[in-house]
Amino acid sequence: MFSPEDRLQIEKKGLTQDQVLAQLELFKNGFPPLNITKAASAGDGIIKSNHSIIPKALEEYDAQLPELNTLKFVPASGAATRMFKDLIEFMNKYQGSEEEYLELLSNRNPDSIYYFFENLKSFAFYEDLKLYFLNHVGQDLDKLLDNNEFVWILKGLISSEGLNYGSLPKALIKFHNYKTFSRTAFEEQLLEAQGYCTDKRNSVNLHFTVAEDFQPEFEKLLSNLAPLHKEKYGIRYKVDFSIQDPTTDTIAANEHNEPFREADGSLVFRPGGHGSLLYNLNQLKNDVIFIKNIDNVVPDRLKEENIHYKKVLGGILLIYQSQIFDYIRLLKKPKELDDNKLHKIIRFLEKDLCTIPPASFHEASREEQIDYLLRKLNRPIRVCGMVENEGEPGGGPFYTLEADGTQSLQIVESSQIDKSNPDQMTMLESSTHFNPVDIVCSLKDYRGKKFDLMEFTDPNTAFISQKSKDGKDLKALEWPGLWNGGMSNWNTVFVEVPIITFNPVKVVNDLLREEHLTLAFLQWKDR
Repeated sequence: MFSPEDRLQIEKKGLTQDQVLAQLELFKNGFPPLNITKAASAGDGIIKSNHSIIPKALEEYDAQLPELNTLKFVPASGAATRMFKDLIEFMNKYQGSEEEYLELLSNRNPDSIYYFFENLKSFAFYEDLKLYFLNHVGQDLDKLLDNNEFVWILKGLISSEGLNYGSLPKALIKFHNYKTFSRTAFEEQLLEAQGYCTDKRNSVNLHFTVAEDFQPEFEKLLSNLAPLHKEKYGIRYKVDFSIQDPTTDTIAANEHNEPFREADGSLVFRPGGHGSLLYNLNQLKNDVIFIKNIDNVVPDRLKEENIHYKKVLGGILLIYQSQIFDYIRLLKKPKELDDNKLHKIIRFLEKDLCTIPPASFHEASREEQIDYLLRKLNRPIRVCGMVENEGEPGGGPFYTLEADGTQSLQIVESSQIDKSNPDQMTMLESSTHFNPVDIVCSLKDYRGKKFDLMEFTDPNTAFISQKSKDGKDLKALEWPGLWNGGMSNWNTVFVEVPIITFNPVKVVNDLLREEHLTLAFLQWKDR
């Protein structure tokens, strides 16, 4: 199947022929759907926002933070192409005819192209765009806007000759307008981390996964920001960058489940999805790690509330971790473990960790029960914020059935469900919350030894997606999602958090939502 040229290409990827052949077999065989048993809800799988543990968690986190080795982990390699997708399509099609112009005017909804131009001056990148046209084109952006030079304006914003926003990582896009200055998503992530990752030495640890080609731009921006933030806030950043391991790329397949090839006959490999970042996460050795998407940031006026709930999640992690470690040590000393203590541990597993043993567990011997409890407790821990579902995209919290008959909490995407099964679809549609990728986790065991995260994934939760290249359809293999199948065999706690903690920017017009407007800008706009 593979030519000498193919074998050389595979070898350069750091893969073997057997690995690539195994990937092609996955295209043929597919993956089994998850078996959900019910949706998790507030009070049943999700800790309610008014639960008595919330203030205790906040107090616990504040007390331990100075001595904690915390880190914020931010996947930031994604390009902003999707963010500007509609504008790119408009730029490539718009001819400027009266008919097209009238059609453009007819739709002034907040998600429309016209709304973008109507509010162009409100975007944080407006001043940069204005300077570009003045310094490089010799044109006044305001006049171009008055003259409806829409395509020209978009080329200045999106193309590589201009600001290159169509290809830049989303992290490097100017998000928030403070009137006298503006901030990128990257800078907002740095500032937010100060609120819950600052140790007693006034140091803040962050880790960004980035696209290799843009790492120098991240480093340059950081070198400009770090001394300014140190002078203003007294904070010292310790920032690391990593790229997605090329060996996690997967071969693309055609409709016949054979290798998809370029016009020159070479094989096509694609990134294996955000699940590949588990390899990056697995290299970290911090005590407490926060995970947050790069585009989920807010301006200063909303940071305090967001920081509050990050601390709540961190405190719940510390409380649960302490209890789990105590129970593991007790299970390791069976002579000190009387029936009352054993039942207390079982109740904690079922009621607090929402991990329901199979019926056979209760008929098992004492030694078998202890072994089961140790296997279920001695795992990485994650605490995940869950937001009431208001129509936003995101995986939902569910109880699922594992291969050994255990029911456990999982974050489930709709693509993982058998849509031909009406019972499964009813449970899917009954979900009341979704995951905004608001996660805090611990990667170490009760002895302080780091887990190998690759041992706690569910390979059966990988999936196949439909993509295209050069106008041709292809199949892409994506590894188990970082917070889905990648963390399938972790101890999981879901906590209800308010919608204000979820402010993604999926399309550029999302930056015009009130949640992304700064106080200074709102005051200026109201004058």
